[in-house]
Order: sequence, then C-alpha cells, then structure tokens
Amino acid sequence: MAATATAGKPPAGLRTYKDNMIEYLRGELAELTPASAVIDCNGVGYAASISLNTYAAIQGKKECKLYIYEAIREDAYVLYGFADRQERELFLLLISVSGIGGNTARMILSALSPAELTNIICTENANLLKTVKGIGLKTAQRIIVDLKDKIKTAEIAATAGSTSFLPGTVSAQVQEEAIAALTMLGFAQAPSTKVVQAILKEEPDIAVEQVIKLALKRL
Repeated sequence: MAATATAGKPPAGLRTYKDNMIEYLRGELAELTPASAVIDCNGVGYAASISLNTYAAIQGKKECKLYIYEAIREDAYVLYGFADRQERELFLLLISVSGIGGNTARMILSALSPAELTNIICTENANLLKTVKGIGLKTAQRIIVDLKDKIKTAEIAATAGSTSFLPGTVSAQVQEEAIAALTMLGFAQAPSTKVVQAILKEEPDIAVEQVIKLALKRL
C-alpha cells in the first residue's frame, strides 16, 4: 500500500499529523466529488474528505497524492485529505481553536484559499472571515486571536498560492455535483438547490468549484 506510517502513542489533547498512522496516500484517483476523493492504493480504496482547494488541484488527474489527517473519535474514523502540506497545516491550526471541528475547518478551507486565509488572520480581518457560512464575528475573532501568532507566514503564505479555476460548461452535472457537495457539507438540499440554480442563472459558464464557493457565502 502506498501509504507511509509512523508509530508512537498519541499525546493527550490535540492530535497532529505526526500522530497519524497514515502520512499520505498515493494511488489511482478512483472517485472524485467536490467534497470527497477515493484513492485506490493497490486495490484498497481510501475515502477522504477534501476541501474545494484540494478538489481543484487534483481534478482531471488519474493519479494523485493526498496528505492525510486522521480524525479518530469513539463513533467515527474520518480521513481528511489535502493536496499539499500547507493546507493540512492550516487545517490543524483551525481545529486547535475551541469550537472549530473538522467539518468547519474544511468549510473555511473551501471558502478561502490557504493564501487568503493566512492573509485574513495576519491582517486580523474578522469581518472578511465571518463571511464564511457558520462563522460568526466572535468565532472569527477567536480564530484570529488564537492563530495570528502561530502562523509561520514565511512557511505557509509564501508557498500557499491561490488556486486558479478554469471556466466550465454549464450542465446538469455541474448543478448535481454542487448540490451533492453542499449536502455533504451539512446544508439542506432544498435551499442548496435554490442557491445553486440562482448562481448558474447569473453566471452560466461558471465551474463547479466556483459555484460551491459562492453558495457557501449565500446559504
């Protein structure tokens, strides 16, 4: 299996990627949606939850490599996958903030690129951060206070370029994928459908990842 492993007992409190058994997965990209990816490693399919930034980075590829964070709870074992280490580092910083779980962190990283998020935190722009669905002003301020001194700007911001999105062709598939991704992120299907259809009506040639980014700000 094309996954590297590290051994050791996880310390109490927050787990980091260094506590993972799986450091990364590399193999055939068997399935891909804007919210999840299945990597086939020697006949074993690993499902990982991903952000829109990672989706944009790996779409169209036959094989890919995802850096992994394992969220292990009593009732669930979830893999989060990232196209690069910088996004994983930001994810880990986000979930270290009280009240921010894995799905909320993924939501933030779907609405903002790593470079945008780093800049928002470094410039203490709480008003822009609270535009992310589910993030109120107090939560945005807490994220900034907790993380502004932890972010190593030279290591993260310098390498976390914003993602370039290619315009796509409007189709039923774009609408279907966008609604499915929003549903997986926890939004009800009816309002998601309404918002997605409105966006596609306004911008007919928009790509699916852009649809989802806009929807996250409207729902």
